[in-house]
Amino acid sequence: MPEVWQLPWDPAGDPRSLWAVQAEGPCPAPTCPPALGGNQSAATEGQDCRVVFVVTATPRRPSRVLCGSPLGPRDPRTSLPAPMFSRSDFSVWTILKKCVGLELSKITMPIAFNEPLSFLQRITEYMEHVYLIHRASCQPQPLERMQSVAAFAVSAVASQWERTGKPFNPLLGETYELIREDLGFRFISEQVSHHPPISAFHSEGLNHDFLFHGSIYPKLKFWGKSVEAEPRGTITLELLKHNEAYTWTNPTCCVHNVIIGQLWIEQYGMVEILNHRTGHKCVLHFKPCGLFGKELHRVEGHIQDKNKKKLFMIYGKWTECLWGIDHASYESFKKQERRGDHLRKAKPEDSSRKAESDVADDVPVAQETVQVIPGSKLLWRINTRPPNSAQMYNFTSFTVSLNELETGMEKTLPPTDCRLRPDIRGMENGDMDLASQEKERLEEKQREARRERAKEAAEWQTRWFYPGNNPYTGTPDWLYAGDYFERNFSDCPDIY
Repeated sequence: MPEVWQLPWDPAGDPRSLWAVQAEGPCPAPTCPPALGGNQSAATEGQDCRVVFVVTATPRRPSRVLCGSPLGPRDPRTSLPAPMFSRSDFSVWTILKKCVGLELSKITMPIAFNEPLSFLQRITEYMEHVYLIHRASCQPQPLERMQSVAAFAVSAVASQWERTGKPFNPLLGETYELIREDLGFRFISEQVSHHPPISAFHSEGLNHDFLFHGSIYPKLKFWGKSVEAEPRGTITLELLKHNEAYTWTNPTCCVHNVIIGQLWIEQYGMVEILNHRTGHKCVLHFKPCGLFGKELHRVEGHIQDKNKKKLFMIYGKWTECLWGIDHASYESFKKQERRGDHLRKAKPEDSSRKAESDVADDVPVAQETVQVIPGSKLLWRINTRPPNSAQMYNFTSFTVSLNELETGMEKTLPPTDCRLRPDIRGMENGDMDLASQEKERLEEKQREARRERAKEAAEWQTRWFYPGNNPYTGTPDWLYAGDYFERNFSDCPDIY
């Protein structure tokens, strides 16, 4: 007879468990959370979703991964083959000094400023916290679902924290797939346009609970001391059980001190998430750094109903966590705070901060962690990065596994998959000379293919996506054509 415990479960945390779970009764929402090794029991306690589990005292192995091909489950790798090299001997100024105010997609950058991933793999990092989608799918009320969707939208950009390396530009026709049975999804993306660069993606829940898709065409501009990336394109999440669709766009990302000084990143701009069925909207403000770094990484916003009545307040940091509280309690707290009932910690001013005219922008000092308002609930918290992350381009554990290629996997992947790119593979293995040579060869191969198409007046034909309009916003989008996972790759182009 197994030992019986009562185990609290907080759905805002990572739902993956190292314990085998058994339920006394039928699970009221068997897909929530899908990554647990069993089901919930029938006992719940209101909206905080604290669930009584019956747990055996026998640990099981961590979740196993199916990384992009049907080779069977296996453990993901935990480190890269070679550590990151130093960029201190390279200067980007010689390349960027003539590009102030220009769009950078056509500028060839030295490989020293890359990270060993394609932009298609970078997009896949949206899925690191996919449990938030599963959680949204099993919540009964639209307000609760919007809370989880908002947390997912914020978590999707969290992996960019301290990621100052540039992903490789995808070649036209390049693809990437990822299947994660332990996380309950599969993902496919394709580079559908080169000028302008457009990346299309489609993901679906293995339990048929969601669709997640969109097309991204980032605009990069150099402003003298910083590079700004504006991620144009609509992102769509469909919760199939509820017949709901949510759409939004990501905030702008800015990398500072690209010429001299320590690189640092901020995200800013307004993100609006709309539930097209109920009319609920979440408005999130990613705040710019501000003077003395007071607002660095902060996110604040609210959820409103179709009549624009504020129902729920959201606050936190995209690098750390996200909290939420009902609007009335939030306003009451703010009133008390203004009356001085809640003393705020003094924030020391940095008198040594340099003037705007100096060569480098000082790296803002992160302020104290998020001040939690009494009565708030945790919506999301970032995963802890591996201890050697700084030697691996500041990758997360999820990111480290994205370019892994095991023996035999190439037989099941299309020849266009990112894992087969020799320049990215060379950089990951620490062979920078090979990576640079292969990058130049691939770029020339792509130019030659474009010249041949021009001679024949032939247009490029995408394989897995087609141009159309987003079914919910009506804006131009790239839509999934289907059939990728049937694995008929006989007509895929030779791009490597």
